[in-house]
Amino acid sequence: MNELLQRYIKGDISEEDKKKVIEWLDESPDNMRELFSLHKLYDISIWHKNKSLLSSINKKTKIIRPIYIEILKIAAIFIIAFVCTFFWKGSQMVNRTETMSQVINVPAGQRAELILSDGTKVWLNAKSSLTFPTLFDENNREVILDGEGYFDVKENTKKPFIVKTEQYNIKVLGTEFNVQAYKGKDLFETALLKGSVEIEAINHTEKRTLKPNELAFKDKGHLKTIPISQFNYFQWREGLICFDDNTIAELLEKLQLYFDIKIIVNNKSILSHKFSGKFRFRDGVEHVLKTLQIKTKFNYLKSDDIDNTIIIY
Repeated sequence: MNELLQRYIKGDISEEDKKKVIEWLDESPDNMRELFSLHKLYDISIWHKNKSLLSSINKKTKIIRPIYIEILKIAAIFIIAFVCTFFWKGSQMVNRTETMSQVINVPAGQRAELILSDGTKVWLNAKSSLTFPTLFDENNREVILDGEGYFDVKENTKKPFIVKTEQYNIKVLGTEFNVQAYKGKDLFETALLKGSVEIEAINHTEKRTLKPNELAFKDKGHLKTIPISQFNYFQWREGLICFDDNTIAELLEKLQLYFDIKIIVNNKSILSHKFSGKFRFRDGVEHVLKTLQIKTKFNYLKSDDIDNTIIIY
């Protein structure tokens, strides 16, 4: 098991072995503590390679807080970073050592919250990943998002904060905004709650600046802006899936995305029906479908766990 855990910590592990680790974590809280201890030793061993370059080491631990207890099962992927700095004698200047990149992957049906080294708070939605350095460099702050994230950026006028996605980059100084940009999907949305953001296409062909309570979205290859109409939507950070006069087609699309399932609709007549309501992520897909059945007539059949498919008829 120790060898399997080492590969899990390094990220060199198959999906099948990853499930074995998660099942092992479920067996006892002691297993989780053991995994955290191994992870800490692994981080320390990496930083000790640079020991000859350092005159002193300041340990700074990142805060990573789970939104739900299920996140603890995969908490080992949230690396506890040790930030090293070198202090020159007789000077107040602090020189940064070479930083390391970290990646957080959030499984289907889960959310996660973390605080970056500059104090920026980030919430990640289901099936999302964030790549970020242990310590931002002296010129800017850059992260890479695949999926959906809500950012509460620590203001720093000298160091812009940039969220890079597959199609667009979002540049800010200090603000709150939500980004939805799953890799491989045409969907892109940025909703600004506070402050100001600048959105630019990665090929530099288009640029747009948002004002508070504005939503930018991709439509036919170009960015368009509209006022934010559904503020309840952002409650996904609290584990809620919220719909406000959305069609069932839109609702089912979100369920497929968040829970990594395939929904086949043979009863097309229900897709245009509209629905408003709130659901908890932890209650799962079937709870949502059973609630919809109260107002809309349809049946559904759930396949085995391997196919992970639901047929609506």
